[in-house]
Amino acid sequence: MKKLIFTVIGFFAVLSLSSCGYNSMVQLDEQVTAQWGQVENVYQRRADLIPNLVASVKGAANFEQKTLTDVTEARAKASSIQVDPTNLTPESIAQFQAAQGQLGQSLGRLLATVEAYPELKANQNFLELQSQLEGTENRITVERQKFNEVTQTYNSKIRTFPNNLTAGMFGFKQKGYFKADAGASNAPKVEF
Repeated sequence: MKKLIFTVIGFFAVLSLSSCGYNSMVQLDEQVTAQWGQVENVYQRRADLIPNLVASVKGAANFEQKTLTDVTEARAKASSIQVDPTNLTPESIAQFQAAQGQLGQSLGRLLATVEAYPELKANQNFLELQSQLEGTENRITVERQKFNEVTQTYNSKIRTFPNNLTAGMFGFKQKGYFKADAGASNAPKVEF
């Protein structure tokens, strides 16, 4: 008789956990983790393109060595920041984003400096690398947006009642978002 009572109680416990969203929380958590992997993937693609871009630019006479050094150092710093996908806190994402932002700014300065070197602007290898880098920057934007979307779905799920009770019992915590880069709301000045 006791065994039957425990079986029935166990059955209802499993049923109540399912109805409180545990399984869907696990699925959403996995989606956030997978999307984080995609974000890292496109940032890695950018990091992999940079040595070739720097090598192409080094061949230009009188090119500003400090600009190349800044890009190389920013790449090393950005590559050293690793975020544990099980701990995607706002602070860890902000740290990752800051390092990637510094790299993006260094690349921007490099590409702006290239304008003064007509031989580089005519170099087919450099132009191809520049095009790949632009495509990668677009991919980064898309993957960050997708990450924020799946994170919003996850965060909403674990914060709504009665899911918040289940989330609290099993340690589901809110994940951080990517935020717009500082100054992103200011339109760039374009001059011809």
